[in-house]
Amino acid sequence: MYKTSFLDLPPLRGAAGTVHLPGSKSISNRVLLLAGLSEGDTRVHDLLDSDDTRVMLDALRQIGCGLDPQPDGVLRVTGIGGRLRTDSAQLFLGNAGTAMRPLTAALALLTATQGGHFELSGVPRMHERPIGDLVDALRALGCPIDCLGQEGYPPLRLNGPASLTLDEPVRVRGDVSSQFLTALLLALPLVAAHDVVIEVIGELISKPYVHITLELLARFGVQVQRDADWQRFVIPAGSRYRSPGAVHVEGDASSASYFVALGAIAADTAPVRIEGVGSSSVQGDVRFVEAAQAMGAQVEIGPNWLEVRRGAWPLRALELDCNHIPDAAMTLAVMALYADGPTTLRNIASWRVKETDRIAAMATELRKLGAEVEEGPDWLRVHPLSQWQPAAIHTYDDHRVAMCFSLAAFNGLLPGRAQTAVPVRILDPQCVAKTFPDYFETLFDVVHADPADIPVITIDGPTASGKGTLTDVVAHALGYHVLDSGALYRVTGLAASRAGVSLDDGDAVAALVPTLDLRFTQGHVFLAGQEVSADLRLEATGLMASQVGAHPPVRRALHQLQLDFRRLPGLVADGRDMGTAIFPEASLKVFLTASAATRAERRYRQLISKGLSANMEGLRADLEARDARDKGRSASPLQAAADAIELDNSAQTIEESRDLVLSWWQQKRPFQPQF
Repeated sequence: MYKTSFLDLPPLRGAAGTVHLPGSKSISNRVLLLAGLSEGDTRVHDLLDSDDTRVMLDALRQIGCGLDPQPDGVLRVTGIGGRLRTDSAQLFLGNAGTAMRPLTAALALLTATQGGHFELSGVPRMHERPIGDLVDALRALGCPIDCLGQEGYPPLRLNGPASLTLDEPVRVRGDVSSQFLTALLLALPLVAAHDVVIEVIGELISKPYVHITLELLARFGVQVQRDADWQRFVIPAGSRYRSPGAVHVEGDASSASYFVALGAIAADTAPVRIEGVGSSSVQGDVRFVEAAQAMGAQVEIGPNWLEVRRGAWPLRALELDCNHIPDAAMTLAVMALYADGPTTLRNIASWRVKETDRIAAMATELRKLGAEVEEGPDWLRVHPLSQWQPAAIHTYDDHRVAMCFSLAAFNGLLPGRAQTAVPVRILDPQCVAKTFPDYFETLFDVVHADPADIPVITIDGPTASGKGTLTDVVAHALGYHVLDSGALYRVTGLAASRAGVSLDDGDAVAALVPTLDLRFTQGHVFLAGQEVSADLRLEATGLMASQVGAHPPVRRALHQLQLDFRRLPGLVADGRDMGTAIFPEASLKVFLTASAATRAERRYRQLISKGLSANMEGLRADLEARDARDKGRSASPLQAAADAIELDNSAQTIEESRDLVLSWWQQKRPFQPQF
C-alpha cells in the first residue's frame, strides 16, 4: 500500500490484464458480526483485510469473540452465542459505518438484556455522520443510549440492564441510510422471543445492501420475511444464530466498478478481466455493469468474472437513477468526463452522509480538472471535458474519491479533441486502505503509459556520497520504484552462479539478465523474492561481478534492464551515469557530492557498526583513488550531467537532502506545492 502523502499519476494510455478483487467490505463486516454473535466456530474465507474490517475485529475481540487466523489464510471465529463475555468496553470504530451502526444495535440490545456499559467512538468524520434514526428506534424499544457529543451522532454510551418493549413494530427511517435497517435486522434476532416486526418509514434506499443482509442472515440460520415493497420485515420467534461452519466472502463489487470503467475507457483490444464478482454475486453494485454498458462498454459476464473492453468511444452520456448502486455510481461521475454529452446521476442523497459529503466532494474535484458540474440535494450533472487541467485531487479521507479519480489519468485518449495529456495527483492515497489497500499497485499492474511520460529522477555521485540512502528516501516519499545500478553486476554474477550458468559464457549470462526478478526496497536487494543484500557484499560476489562485466553482451543486456526499471508510477535511479548515459532525458538530475573526509567518516562509522575494523586515513585514501579512477575511465566516467543540480551534503542530514530534492522536483511539476 502506498503510504506517501500524494501520488502522481502520469498520463495513462491503455489497460489490459487480470484483476483479482479483494473481499467485499459489506459482506466481510456482516459476516464477522454474525460469526461473532453465533454459536460455534465459523471459518471465514477470503476476508477483506482493510481498515474497516480491522476495527470490527478489534471490537469483536473486546466483547469476547475468539479470533484465530489459520495458516491457510482462513480466519476461525468463535462466537459468543448471544452472551456477552465482558460487561464494559470502549470501542474505537474509525470511519466504518458497517461497524458502527450494527455494533450499536447489537450491543444496545445485549446490554439491555444482560447489563453492561459500552462506549462507541470513531474518527472526527464518524462523529459527523448521523445515527439518530437508529438511536431513536433503539430507544423506542427501551435501550438506554446517550449521545456523548451532539445529539443524534456518535460517540455513544450504551447502558443496561433495562426492560425492552417488543410488542409493537420497530419503526426506522429508510430514506437516509440502509445501514440503520441492516443494523436492526442483524441485532433483533438476539432478542426475538416472539415475532419481531420492523416497519420502514419512507422509501428504502440502497435495497441491494439490505438484500445482502437478508442473504447472510439466512446462511446463519435466520429466515427473515419481507413484503414486496420492502417496507415490512418479520424476524421469526425463536430466531438464533448458528454457524454455517464456513463462509466465503466474494469479491467487492463496488471496487470492481473502477476496473469496469477502466476497461470501458482504456481497454481497446485485449480486455480487462475482473475476477471475484459476476452473475452469481449477491451484491447489488454488480449492476454497475448495466450502467457501463449503457455508456458503451462491451462486457462479458461469467458466474464469478467480468471481461470489459472499450465499445462506444467517446462514451455515451446517460441519465440514471442510482438508488440501486449508490457507492459504485461515484465512478460514473468520472466516466462522464469521457462522454459525448452531460451525464446526470439522480437519487444519490445518501452521498451526503458517507465518509464525506460525496456530492460536494465530487463536484469540487471535477471542477479542478476543468469540468462544468451542477449539483443539487440528491443529484449531480457532469459535462464532458475537452481541455483538461492538471489537478491535485483532495480525497477527504474517502477511499472511493481516491479510486474514482485515478481514472482521470487517461485524459489524453479522447478522439477528435485537441488535448495535451496532463498528470493527475492523488492526495493522501493511503485512504484506499479502508477497502482496497493494494488498489494502486493493482491498477499499475494492468495499465500502461508511454515510457517518456513516466517520470525519472536520477541521483549520481561518487562512492559513499550517500546517494543510495537519498534515493531510497526520495522514492519512498513519492511512491516511486528504485534502481540501484551499482548492484546490477553483482546481482547478475550471483544469479548466474546460482543458475549454474558459466560466468565465462557472455551470451548465456546476457540471456539470463532479462529474467531477473529484481527489487530494491529501502536499502535491501531482493532477487526472486529472497533478500540477497548480504551476499552482494561478499568478496566472492565482487569477483563474479568483474567476470560477467567483461562481456559486451552482458553490458548491453544490463543497459536494457536499467531502462526497463522505468515503470509506473515513476523511478528514482542511483548510480554514476544514470543522468548521462541511461536516462539523459530524466526530469530531474541530481549530482550528489560530499568531501572525501566526510565520506571517509561515514564509511568508517558504517564498518565499525558492523563490527569490522577500519582505518580513517586508509579509507580516505581509497576513496580519493577510486574517485580518480571513476572520473578518468573511458566508459561512462563519473561526471555530472550538464543539466544536473549539484548537491553537496557534507553538512546536511538525510532529511534535509531529501526535502531539498523534493522541493526541486515540485518546481518541475504542474501542481501547487504539497510538501
